[in-house]
Amino acid sequence: MDSKALDIEFKEAVSRINDHKEPFPADFLLRLYAYYKKATNDYGRPSSKKPIINAFKTNALFQLEDISEDEAKQQYIDLVNGYFLYRK
Repeated sequence: MDSKALDIEFKEAVSRINDHKEPFPADFLLRLYAYYKKATNDYGRPSSKKPIINAFKTNALFQLEDISEDEAKQQYIDLVNGYFLYRK
């Protein structure tokens, strides 16, 4: 998939998540967070009021340090598609 198509599919996956009204499992949200941050090259500090949540988010980002932004976008897309596929 070329970079432009990947960007479009990534934005669509982000929209699907943002439009969803039911709560997501915590582990799923953590993976989404890490892939999103890596895909968008956003390495700002986590901003939860709970230090333990910030620690989990930081750890999730460290685990992705060896993948590219495009790989993170594809992983995000795959994660979203898998979630909605098996949720039916």
